Amino acid sequence: MILALDVGNSQIFGGVFESNKMRLSFRRNSKQGSSSDEIGVFLRTVLVENELDPASIKNIVISTVVPDLLYSLRGACTKYFNVKPFVLQAGVKTGLKIKYRNPLEVGSDRIANAIGATFLFPDRDIIIVDLGTATKFCAINREKEFLGGAIAAGLRLCMESLESKTAKLPSVEIVIPDHALGRSTIENIQSGLYFGHLGMIKELSQRLAEEGFKGHKPYIIGTGGFSHLFENENLFDVILPDLVLKGLLVALQINS
Repeated sequence: MILALDVGNSQIFGGVFESNKMRLSFRRNSKQGSSSDEIGVFLRTVLVENELDPASIKNIVISTVVPDLLYSLRGACTKYFNVKPFVLQAGVKTGLKIKYRNPLEVGSDRIANAIGATFLFPDRDIIIVDLGTATKFCAINREKEFLGGAIAAGLRLCMESLESKTAKLPSVEIVIPDHALGRSTIENIQSGLYFGHLGMIKELSQRLAEEGFKGHKPYIIGTGGFSHLFENENLFDVILPDLVLKGLLVALQINS
């Protein structure tokens, strides 16, 4: 079995694959300074609690945008699974042509998403909208050229910023509002978060299509923890919450 780990600023998102099929997925809050023992014990516990034998993990693949955690992640894999992990980073095979001015700037999570998308939907122009800590847009054409995209603060980051940077605005639950016209402070914030994000996704998707694909309609994929909030808004052709993990699996396979 293969363990795939996408380590972001807010969460560790993991999955276990067997014969290219996902057996398990899980999330855990990530924090800088986590030791290899903390991470290793957590990973083994998740597997055991889901009736999977940690000894059955023969390969581990990692992407991370938190460099300070990479040492602990490597240590956890070696100590608790006796596996040297494959890390998706500069210099490995991706099957993509990165059109950034500086290709090294592209986050490994975005690369993993792009690998997964082009594997699942070959010969298509694609826009990926990843709704996590940040909301990230990636445009990839049918020649597998990673054209670029856009990055904005995600829903939770926006909400936490309002809470921490103002004197009277409270923390709120991120939900789908019944209406845009809020009649309380909480409803006002929820409306601004949801409908503001909705408008941003529509606008940026349209502009990326016009600039990247000369107005031709791309296949739009929603992914990330908040993607299902917008599943009834006709924004996406498909929602694939596990896209990054599928991309990591493919990256491991093409580098094996």
